[in-house]
Amino acid sequence: MGSTQDLDYPQIIFQYINGFLVSKVLFTACELGVFDLLLESGEPLSSDAIAAHLGTSPSGTERLLDACVGLKLLAVEVTREGACYRNTEISNLYLTKSSPKSQYHIMMYYSNTVYLCWHYLTDAVREGRNQYERAFGNSSKDPFGAMYRSEEEMLKFMAGQNSIWSICGRDVLAAFDLSPFRHIYDLGGGGGALAQACVSVYPNSTVAIYDLPKVVQVAKEWFVPSEERQITFHEG
Repeated sequence: MGSTQDLDYPQIIFQYINGFLVSKVLFTACELGVFDLLLESGEPLSSDAIAAHLGTSPSGTERLLDACVGLKLLAVEVTREGACYRNTEISNLYLTKSSPKSQYHIMMYYSNTVYLCWHYLTDAVREGRNQYERAFGNSSKDPFGAMYRSEEEMLKFMAGQNSIWSICGRDVLAAFDLSPFRHIYDLGGGGGALAQACVSVYPNSTVAIYDLPKVVQVAKEWFVPSEERQITFHEG
């Protein structure tokens, strides 16, 4: 049961109601390049300067920036000349494309694919099937057809997977002692980030990635360097 305070003022309900708004502010700021611009500038910028660089509406940009300040994704410095914005430390680390820990790609995948699918959650519950057909026109029997509906979308998805594994991959692998195993198989290994983490944690092992032919080709071209001898690919 909830406390009397919770029942008088349902704060948690309001948080859930507005949760998608927070996500979309984050996605939009990333997609427009707000955090990248502020990192590259090396100094705080006014909302007008940011709007001019991004080619966006001055009023809309200011509102977006203020929302990011409220979410602690940006900091604001107010002087006589006006307000200037800069990245917070966490934004520099996780929201800029150039950071080795960047989560930009997974956020773009969530914004452009997952977000649209969840719009049809009510239909998914009623029908008991995914909603890729409504969202993208792809058969609901082929979920990978939606995720890989173009090479650009495939790259986004694979880069997004890699960005997550770049943060938690070593922790996942260290949770199990895989040192006795010299040959490790990664089914659906995608862009190979987990495999790369695996050979880093277990340098005496080799990893074989099994995935769809087109995924393997993209992984070889974009994500796993050809000089990496401990990782091999198998199409299936």
